[in-house]
Amino acid sequence: MNPQPRWQGIFPAITTKFHTDESIDAEGTARHIDFQIRNGIHGLVTCGSLGEASTLSLEEKLQVAKIALEAADGRVPVLANVSETSTREALRYIDGANKLGVAGYMVMPSVIYVADAREAMANVRAMAAAAQRPLMVYNNPVAYRVDLKPEHMLELADCEWIAAIKESTGDIRRITDLRNTVGNRYQLFLGVDDLAYEGLALGCDGLLAGVGCAFPRETVALYDLMKAGNFAEALPLYQWMTPMLHLDVSNKLVQNLKLIDVLVGVGTEHMRRPRLPLVGEERAFVERVVRQALETRPTKYQSVA
Repeated sequence: MNPQPRWQGIFPAITTKFHTDESIDAEGTARHIDFQIRNGIHGLVTCGSLGEASTLSLEEKLQVAKIALEAADGRVPVLANVSETSTREALRYIDGANKLGVAGYMVMPSVIYVADAREAMANVRAMAAAAQRPLMVYNNPVAYRVDLKPEHMLELADCEWIAAIKESTGDIRRITDLRNTVGNRYQLFLGVDDLAYEGLALGCDGLLAGVGCAFPRETVALYDLMKAGNFAEALPLYQWMTPMLHLDVSNKLVQNLKLIDVLVGVGTEHMRRPRLPLVGEERAFVERVVRQALETRPTKYQSVA
């Protein structure tokens, strides 16, 4: 097996669908994955922050990975997100996901405990050794307060199973700093929805999309246009999407994006408590943003149900 696949393109961080009683909606999750694949996405990640990983047991995360693998049916790579609170639990999860046959993993260096760089890098190396499959390292110091900087990723470059970085600092300058430090050693994915144009313009290989769950074809079109150097045509498409993309950069990204799914007609709003559906002005604001987007939606790139 090639330890460094050239993952690229649009990899949605899929939402996990639930029934009203908060049990996992396997059929709804599979249907939503199929919708995205039919609209051109290049891969997907299960049970990230948007997938409500913090509310799922290890066994449920494996259940979602299995649902995704069956729904994808080999059409795109399925990555399982690893965001456990201890290395011990992360390795147990990886063992189970390996047995299911996932293509690789997106791994968080630390959750809850704010690790220093030495601890975070040791955790990544332990997960890579256990996985023996390609890893995408998810760097999000804004949410998780652990920052693996370019010099740390250079130090990790000897770990053959690390294939990619999902960069979510919110500082677009980090992309150029990474390229200048590590060259093309890793595939670079941008994990901040409303920096998608900027990240692709700077040479990112792909996007870990949130709003792309509801608008996959439009998101793929943006990627294709940017990779073709057609920045002028890509810009109005990005500008049309941006008000919705802002909704992903929020503490209530799950509530926001599940409401978008409902308004677009591609999913349900059920989530696990303590999260609750939006109400009042918060809900009205999202509804206004999405209504405006649907009224001005560019038919040339429109996703098909």
